[in-house]
Amino acid sequence: MYAYYATEQKDLSVSEKELHFSINKSYELYNYLLLLIQDIIQYAESRIEIAANKRIPSFEDLHPNKRFVSNKLAAQLAENIQLSKYISNHHISWVKYPELIKELYLEITEFEDYKQYMEQEESSYAEDKKLLAKIYSDIILTSESFNQVLEEQSIYWNDDLEYVIAMVLKTIKKFNEEDGPDKKLLDLYKNKEDHDFVIDLFRKSIAKRKDCLELIESTASNWDLERIAFMDILIMQLAITELLEFPSIPTKVSLNEYLEIAKYYSTEKSNNFINGVLDKIMALLKEKKMINKSGRGLIGEL
Repeated sequence: MYAYYATEQKDLSVSEKELHFSINKSYELYNYLLLLIQDIIQYAESRIEIAANKRIPSFEDLHPNKRFVSNKLAAQLAENIQLSKYISNHHISWVKYPELIKELYLEITEFEDYKQYMEQEESSYAEDKKLLAKIYSDIILTSESFNQVLEEQSIYWNDDLEYVIAMVLKTIKKFNEEDGPDKKLLDLYKNKEDHDFVIDLFRKSIAKRKDCLELIESTASNWDLERIAFMDILIMQLAITELLEFPSIPTKVSLNEYLEIAKYYSTEKSNNFINGVLDKIMALLKEKKMINKSGRGLIGEL
């Protein structure tokens, strides 16, 4: 939405293509992250091999702890047909970032959860899953070096990482020990309805801009539109469109979603301002009976 209005020559079809491209880049990051743990484990294996080939290897060098490199979930991901096919078709690889792989591995070895995992007398599939989830949520997500590499690779990944890590964690949770190479990973869209929702919301929000601005201006007491942050207007424009045009989405879900978006994309005080304005707009729309919700889970909307 921001890019569309910030462009001098507004072309809806071009903007839609850009929107789809950005969503596809998020899915690329999802697969890229699933590949990452394989490269880290390969690096760990190479260190074990180098140590064993020392001129005078120690007992530890000859009898290494292979619990991490034998992680069962990592092995499943390495053999997963869907992931391998995506990696091959899209030519994604971490081969250009050996220093990052090394840095992440060293950080993992200093991680308390990793130390406890390696010290356990017996390994289990549950513990293998737990460790990988912790690595993604506590190390990869917070790594400044990793974030910097992503930023260098794609402008679309600047604020995608937290969301995509959540997708990775959901994927880890869905895996079972008996799953084979044909285990299905998450798809780009949950279903066709989700795919259609993206473009419907984008198109309808632009089509209803004039109506949305009139509602915002009449409701935002003592505020001229020129004094309201552009991003705040776009967030409210999307929210109002969703309230009016998508009968299956509960009003509370819409409001909560856009207040959450405001935390990321607008100013510190915007959340309360947007909340107040949208509350008034929703009350006005309900009074005029312009909000019509239907479907399961919408009891109490009226």
